[in-house]
Amino acid sequence: MHWIDLIIFVVYMLAMLWVGHYFLKKNKSASDYYVGGRDIGKWHIGLSVVATDVGGGFSIGLGGLGFTMGISGSWMLFTGLIGAWLAAVFLVPKIYDIGKAKLLFTFPQFIHHIYGSRMARLAGILSLIGYIGFTSSQLLAGAKLASATFPELNLTAALWIMGAVAVVYTAMGGLKAVIFTDTIQWIILMIGMIGIGLPMGYFYLGGWDGIKASLPPEFLRFDQLSWQQIVNWSLTVIPIWFVGMTLYQRIYASRSKEDAVKAWRIAGFLEWPVIALMGTLLGMMAKVAFVQGLLVSPDEAAAFDPEMGLPLFLSSLLPVGLMGLMMSAYFSAILSTADSCLMAASGNVVSDLLRIDSKDVNVRLSQFITLALGLLAIALASKMTGVLDLMLQSYAVMVSGLFIPVIAALFDRNPNSIGAISALVFGGGSALIFSLLDISIPFKLDPIVPGLLISSSAYIIGRYYSTSQKSNAL
Repeated sequence: MHWIDLIIFVVYMLAMLWVGHYFLKKNKSASDYYVGGRDIGKWHIGLSVVATDVGGGFSIGLGGLGFTMGISGSWMLFTGLIGAWLAAVFLVPKIYDIGKAKLLFTFPQFIHHIYGSRMARLAGILSLIGYIGFTSSQLLAGAKLASATFPELNLTAALWIMGAVAVVYTAMGGLKAVIFTDTIQWIILMIGMIGIGLPMGYFYLGGWDGIKASLPPEFLRFDQLSWQQIVNWSLTVIPIWFVGMTLYQRIYASRSKEDAVKAWRIAGFLEWPVIALMGTLLGMMAKVAFVQGLLVSPDEAAAFDPEMGLPLFLSSLLPVGLMGLMMSAYFSAILSTADSCLMAASGNVVSDLLRIDSKDVNVRLSQFITLALGLLAIALASKMTGVLDLMLQSYAVMVSGLFIPVIAALFDRNPNSIGAISALVFGGGSALIFSLLDISIPFKLDPIVPGLLISSSAYIIGRYYSTSQKSNAL
């Protein structure tokens, strides 16, 4: 990387740290630190929601999908649009009212309100595990990008450098720092990808004729999906809009119920078609460059990681100055999810596992816990290889354990705590076992499918058993 690009990138990183330091002085209470003082407008919330949900993992991952399957990979984020708009109708209004009345900080506190303390503690543990995994996946995405951009920097060193920046400004500034940096990062990402990456890549590869000549015909079609992919993506992504701790924090942080609903609608539109098409198109361009021999030598082609295609393509494409802006844009996407997931994990520990009352939460203690969890996430990321796989496995465990209890809380007239605990333990546990043991599932479905089926059955059985026991006691 040229020294001009390096200066641009370093200035960007320092700016993120300055935002964290600025809000360090503004955070006077736990409400400030974890839910932004409950006074943030719809555009900040909407941009932060989509930045958190899409982020670096899906940005790198979408590039990998575009590289391996073409434009049909964009349908993955269509499920994000569906999830966001369903949540805007069924979830956000109810959660906002409860959060405002009870001064909630976290998702498991909502679970406590519905099901009681035992279920809330289990939800806190599962949410913590999931968000440590999410944070790790984002930091790994950043490390992959950094190591591709700076050839002299190996993956491990890049991971610790990226992690240090994200963890430090998040620990200092809390949710306000996260949301305001998300807004900045998302604007940078849009300008970088749409204004720089796509047009320059198009002309660099010889325009439409060059792209079409280098890609298989199916890469240019929207219907190259199997029914298994539709099921796996739908059951993985849509439910996360109902169980994501990062999203609950932003509902609580919204200035009004109306602002929260509008923010979710904004986020859904930005996910698809905007980000979905942008990410997969750039991944397809990287595939063209790979086919044309512009990324790696023939000897390296067999072992090439598709998720590295887009970063390498951008690093070979952009001139001095624009390279620094483009890398800043990609790191923006990565940091915007890593910081949010880290805040969610910290909130789980303080409010749900340590069970410290919101009035007694010490900001300094919260910052220390955020820092410690960030270091744990970096260490975990150093043991992983695939960004999208790590994200989807974390999603599968969380969704399998928590989605059915949330649906019951919204639609069951008498939500049952025994049923909810059964759904969490058996649903989340089965998805975890299927993932860790790499158990083959019929029809090439993901672990989330049997996980949700088991979770649903466990809730029904647990609810019936609990109701029967109460009837017999009477």
